[in-house]
Amino acid sequence: MPTLYWLIISAATIIPMLKVLPFFGINKYWAAACVIPLGTVALLWLVAMKLNELEKR
Repeated sequence: MPTLYWLIISAATIIPMLKVLPFFGINKYWAAACVIPLGTVALLWLVAMKLNELEKR
């Protein structure tokens, strides 16, 4: 049962990342890093840095 929860949570983070990452110039296949919780945090940090960079322009 915990595996099912893990898959649901992974899918709930990977699917939106597939849409968001290309907007910030990151290859959409990096969304697979969301399988690991630390990968999700790292991608969110990277997107935040890119957004901060876009806001400065």
